Amino acid sequence: MNKPRVAVFDFACCEGCQLQIVNLEEQILDLIGAVNVVEWREAMSEQSHEYDIAIIEGSITRPEDEEKLWLIRSRAKILIALGACATLGGINKLKNNFDLNDVKKCVYGKDASKPHLYTELTKAVDEVVEVDYKIHGCPIEAKEFISIIRSLLIGKKPEIPEYPVCVECKAKGNPCLWEYGQLCLGPIIRAGCNARCPSAGHRCYGCRGYINKPNVEAAKDVIEKYGLSVEDLKSKMVLFGSRQDNTL
Repeated sequence: MNKPRVAVFDFACCEGCQLQIVNLEEQILDLIGAVNVVEWREAMSEQSHEYDIAIIEGSITRPEDEEKLWLIRSRAKILIALGACATLGGINKLKNNFDLNDVKKCVYGKDASKPHLYTELTKAVDEVVEVDYKIHGCPIEAKEFISIIRSLLIGKKPEIPEYPVCVECKAKGNPCLWEYGQLCLGPIIRAGCNARCPSAGHRCYGCRGYINKPNVEAAKDVIEKYGLSVEDLKSKMVLFGSRQDNTL
């Protein structure tokens, strides 16, 4: 039986999610034993035009990136968006909130008028091509990555949480950070991180994106309980939620 051919590609990102994969150490050796990794710039020099599964990290910021992504999509049976930059557009998408000419001047200064420089809207991978599965987070959760890939290898649909981070906080017995004056995004953000940030005393920053059907009324009840407004909450959603659809 031929092993599935896997290729890993990166666009605009810090490559931290790929580093999470590398850090799996012994576990990644077991996983690699079940597949044939044919391209992965961070780990090998070989390249391939043939693969069954393409894993994409990073947001799309240039026309040539879109062209490359379309080519990758045409060759892959399964395409996976890896991490917040790929699934949401990530922190890179903050620039979409500003006039792009101003962004160019801020980045390039006096060289901003040079013809070979340009600034495009940042896009998540699924704003360019169809994505089959998403592995959320900034960075991703290593255990979740393994679970999703193993599910795909045995032909099983991966289980990706569709409940909010608050559920994981309650299960761990964490104190609610709203009680301590932090505007936590836990009520509307997809779980799966084991409430990593709230467990360390930090509010949820929203790197896993909104759940598909957030309990908007419950979120508004929480906001009102603490004497805040929807706009207060939206101000905290910008970091990972710029131009992301929501119902608040």
